[in-house]
Amino acid sequence: MNYYSKFLQDFKSRYTIYIPLTIILQSCIGSVAAMYILMNSANGTFLFFELTICVVLSMSYNAAVLAQLNYKMVFNLLVASILGNILLIAINLVRLA
Repeated sequence: MNYYSKFLQDFKSRYTIYIPLTIILQSCIGSVAAMYILMNSANGTFLFFELTICVVLSMSYNAAVLAQLNYKMVFNLLVASILGNILLIAINLVRLA
C-alpha cells in the first residue's frame, strides 16, 4: 500500500476532524503564496495569472468541502491546492532572490 492510499484511508476515517484543520492549513499556505506573488509585483507580466491560479486552487478546496463532495475528491483537491501553492511560493522566492 503506497503513501497516497494510506493518507486517503486516514483522511476518510477522520474526515470530520481533518476538515477544519485542512481548511486552516491550505488557507494559510494560499495566503503566503499570494503574499509572495504580490511582493514580486515589480515583474507584472505573470502577476494576475499567478494570483488567479493561487485563488482558484485555494477556493476550489473550500468549495469542495462546502459542497460536501466525495472524500476522495476533497482529498485530491487538498493535495493539489497545497502542492500548487507551495510551487507558487517556490517560484516567487527564486524570483525575489
